[in-house]
Amino acid sequence: MNQERIYKVLLGPHVSEKSTMVGDQGQVVFKVAPDATKPEIRKAVEQLFNVNVVSVQVNNRKGKNKRTMHGMGKRAALRKAYVKLAEGQDIDFMDVE
Repeated sequence: MNQERIYKVLLGPHVSEKSTMVGDQGQVVFKVAPDATKPEIRKAVEQLFNVNVVSVQVNNRKGKNKRTMHGMGKRAALRKAYVKLAEGQDIDFMDVE
């Protein structure tokens, strides 16, 4: 996998209450591209952060229709990847260059 594709697969970390709870179990949550596959996500995390990935689970969240003052609007859809790291490994987002 080339470096350009790595940066297109992983869009950034997903920070939420649930992602901090699963962080205690050795999982990290990322926002990923809509066309990213599990093997691509695994390779991108391993190459970018120098960690060993045990498993990858992908979740697709559909965008909701919401009513606004100016009519109907739609929230964006989101694809998240729950990446389980090997025992004893961790990703520190503040330390990455």
